[in-house]
Amino acid sequence: MIDSTLAMAPKDEQAYWEANFWEALETRDARMDGVFFFAVVSTGVYCRPSCPSRRPRRENVIFFQRRDAAERAGFRACLRCKPQQERARDAQSELVEKICRYLEQHLDEAVTLDGLSRQLGLSPFHLQRSFKAAAGITPRAYADFCRLESFKGGLREGRPVTTALYDAGYGSSSRLYERAASQLGMTPTAYQRGGQGVTIRYDVVDTPIGLLLVGATAKGVCAIRIGDHERELEAGLHDEFPAAEVRRDREFLTPWAAAIREHLDGRLRKLDVPLDIQATAFQRRVWEYLQTIPYGSTRSYGEIAKAVGRPTAARAVARACATNPVAVVIPCHRVVRGDGVSGGYRWGAERKQKLLALERRGA
Repeated sequence: MIDSTLAMAPKDEQAYWEANFWEALETRDARMDGVFFFAVVSTGVYCRPSCPSRRPRRENVIFFQRRDAAERAGFRACLRCKPQQERARDAQSELVEKICRYLEQHLDEAVTLDGLSRQLGLSPFHLQRSFKAAAGITPRAYADFCRLESFKGGLREGRPVTTALYDAGYGSSSRLYERAASQLGMTPTAYQRGGQGVTIRYDVVDTPIGLLLVGATAKGVCAIRIGDHERELEAGLHDEFPAAEVRRDREFLTPWAAAIREHLDGRLRKLDVPLDIQATAFQRRVWEYLQTIPYGSTRSYGEIAKAVGRPTAARAVARACATNPVAVVIPCHRVVRGDGVSGGYRWGAERKQKLLALERRGA
């Protein structure tokens, strides 16, 4: 839920703000302190995004852009994060906020790095480096993400594809479709229909860690599931893509399935498999980092949180790992607890330990 100030914005903008505010809340992003506040209906308290208190349930949260709006609505200030007190903000945080606000307000323009630099009075090199160091992505990628979130919000509201893409700031349909495969995971119309019209082919192969189902669209692998029974794996794929046409096709999957099998056998250390998956900005950063962890090595949740620019977001990193749709290709099994214990795994702790052991022997 959002406060009345945000509620005056178009529905697609509301969806954008809610998605990004919630992600900042989940990851305790201190860079968003002062940009918005959140209140918890069940406790009557409002907080900063970086508040160390336990994360509330999403349905109990209301977002406010001003603290006085939260107080007028009857919420009291949190005693832990003290949102009513001003805090000094470093120059880099202020710069990142300025860049974000400018990009959000000019989504319908072709903002270049040079043009953005002139607006803010900085060199292009310094602006790009500072923004990427803090946010983990380039200004252009952030603008692309904002446009896409706005577009998806328009589709969820039932707007025609053409209306939604122009409302989101795309100058033409070609600009949207150029990025749809990598960012949306399927064509815009298919997204609007919950995957209807998308064909997913799959095969099940035997591996050292059990049966492995590999599912793919024409663009790339969209699902990898691990288990002991084919029927369960197939049922899981149908549940994940209920509106898609799903059929078994061993010949179509052979190149990708064979590469994954060779990887698990230790004959292929580096996997180069095209993917067709959806992700939030934070998930994308975590998953891209996981793919840089060397074969046979591990990183802790805390180390990854720091590497993606969110040092207090270890739990959010764990959730990103748990929602990884393509096991092994995005090697979330290489993420362990800070004390070195392997920790949990969506496909079973024993399989995780076996995967790590296989890689250590082959490293």
